[in-house]
Amino acid sequence: MTRPWLVTGLTGTLAPHVAHALQAQGHTVTGWDRHTTPADDSAAAHAYLQAVNPQGILHLALGSEAWAHALATHAHTHDLPFVFTSTAMVFHHHPDGPHHPGDPTTAQDDYGQLKARTEQTIRTARPRAVIARIGWQIHPTATGNNMTQQLQAQHDQNGHIRASRHWTPATSFMTDTAHALAALAQDGTSGTVHLDSNAHNALTFPELVRGLARHLNRDWVVEETDDYTHDQRLVDDTTRLPGLRERLGLA
Repeated sequence: MTRPWLVTGLTGTLAPHVAHALQAQGHTVTGWDRHTTPADDSAAAHAYLQAVNPQGILHLALGSEAWAHALATHAHTHDLPFVFTSTAMVFHHHPDGPHHPGDPTTAQDDYGQLKARTEQTIRTARPRAVIARIGWQIHPTATGNNMTQQLQAQHDQNGHIRASRHWTPATSFMTDTAHALAALAQDGTSGTVHLDSNAHNALTFPELVRGLARHLNRDWVVEETDDYTHDQRLVDDTTRLPGLRERLGLA
């Protein structure tokens, strides 16, 4: 019987797309129901991991450092691929980007600091883990933390979208990120990886919003502002995603 891939976060936004990418390759995927198996119950977590016996783990759910440690320890003990999705939010806007995999994390908010601590917890437990930092995800219809839905909601509420011309965001299409994560779980990569379709195109936020509006045929009104300054791009020596201009038909 084929061993499944364990993908946490299947009730979230991105993980279902990762599961679909793996399934399209002929793999089976199982998730983690925290209602039946509490993530921070170490005995229950250990028993579940033994029962599932995954061939690899992709940890996309937001959770505690203890849960991440248990997953990474299992991966290390059984020499399994382990991919953790972190975030561009581990970097504050001072010092400014673009940010590189080896740069020290500088987050000042609780979410970014939790992700940064979890990164280190995983590196300690599973030194060959992949820490994949990603930016704001784009999808035409997905709910949750999806740029398209949040921009539409802002436009519906205010009649326009405020976009700082001094913000160059890290961002990618969700399906592209999902396929890259599935590949990273299988190609022997280890260490910190940056996945950002805007890394080299460097579209400002107003350029991005207008390009996305044309791409999706939305009638968004963009109000350019000067209220946020950050080159948030996640630069990597290896290009694993198509460029944003290409994806938006701006190339």
